[in-house]
Amino acid sequence: MTKDRLISLDVFRGLTIFLMTIVNNPGSWSAIYPPLEHAEWHGCTPTDLVFPFFVFIMGVAISFAMPTKTYDSTTFNKIFTRSLRMICLGIFFNFFSSIQLFGLEGIPLIIGRLVITTLVGYALMGNFDAKLKTYLAISIFIIYMILAYSGIESYQSVRLPGVLQRIGIVYFIASLLYLKTTQQTQILVTIGILLSYWAIMTLIPAPGFEITNLEKGTNLAAWVDSILLKGHMWESTKTWDPEGVLSTIPSIATGMIGLLIGQLLNSALLKTEKFKKILLIGVILIILGQIWNIVFPINKALWTSSYVLYTAGLATFTISLLYYVIDIADYKKGTKLFLIWGVNPMIVFFLSQIVPQAMGMISLPNPKIPTEQTNLWDYLYFLGVQPYFSNPMTASLVFALLYAGVWSILLAYFYKKKMFFKV
Repeated sequence: MTKDRLISLDVFRGLTIFLMTIVNNPGSWSAIYPPLEHAEWHGCTPTDLVFPFFVFIMGVAISFAMPTKTYDSTTFNKIFTRSLRMICLGIFFNFFSSIQLFGLEGIPLIIGRLVITTLVGYALMGNFDAKLKTYLAISIFIIYMILAYSGIESYQSVRLPGVLQRIGIVYFIASLLYLKTTQQTQILVTIGILLSYWAIMTLIPAPGFEITNLEKGTNLAAWVDSILLKGHMWESTKTWDPEGVLSTIPSIATGMIGLLIGQLLNSALLKTEKFKKILLIGVILIILGQIWNIVFPINKALWTSSYVLYTAGLATFTISLLYYVIDIADYKKGTKLFLIWGVNPMIVFFLSQIVPQAMGMISLPNPKIPTEQTNLWDYLYFLGVQPYFSNPMTASLVFALLYAGVWSILLAYFYKKKMFFKV
């Protein structure tokens, strides 16, 4: 750990990715406590905070990663390559289950997919020289596009948007704005994005509709997705994507708010003054988000402007409290668990989504109905956890916590060995 590292930010990142791992990996998707599910449409649950918190944290970290604000071709290439590596990692999640190899099936195919996963992960997270990093990222991205639009049946409906893809895009734009503009300009850009998106979504109806609306599949963002992402959208809808094209624009504002808070944290002000200002900003953003919610509902899938302010406000409020407790009061007891998650987020992001997919491809006899088959993930849940709990939602949560526990052990080992995986 370097001396200038902001421990509270690492802990905040760790808390967020820990929650992400739990909500993304329940024992059963049919038995989940309501706070661990996304809002049906309008509204915001704790689960709906995970993604914007990641984007916000990424924005905060930019000023710490580039404190001198030096802009040249080398810096641009670093930003471009890091962004593209994140995008490529995110797209690979969607390709994993579609990979076909020489007609292989069953376990041999799964092994082949995992071998490719290892190669792609190494290519996108390995510590090579700058040029090789760039060439590898560009090459992998081109391969994705060729496969997606080649007409090959296995890849013709692979989803292209996703969480890491959006984070990579926001990182690229926010980093360039940080290096090339003043804080005043950054504030104006953020406000402009939020107001423009509000106007676009509420004043321009989707073609084929006489009036604007914010309903599933019939709003303007859904129409844009249906044109630009046709055949490569979220599997459960195929008509719009929760990480679609138009809704990515306001997510830039989330990253920009994080960027502004990061610059405040990195300023020469006294720590107590920083805490007071950040806490106040958080409260103001939460209030503004709730007020805007009246006319432009808080909605994660649309990433509405009210959602940006509300979630960024909660993230700002949270980082202010963590900053006070950890970096001002120097109280770190109980934070080690989340610290080890926070300093190694990318390896968790990458593999914690690959592992459940791979386990879901391994067939075993169903412990409940021996004449039927189930996958390895469900087998472990049905056999090792579910029978010990009368409440299925509790059983599902415990399984997710056990999965997170396995990751905690692995991350503790990485931390001890100073193994940090970065894009």
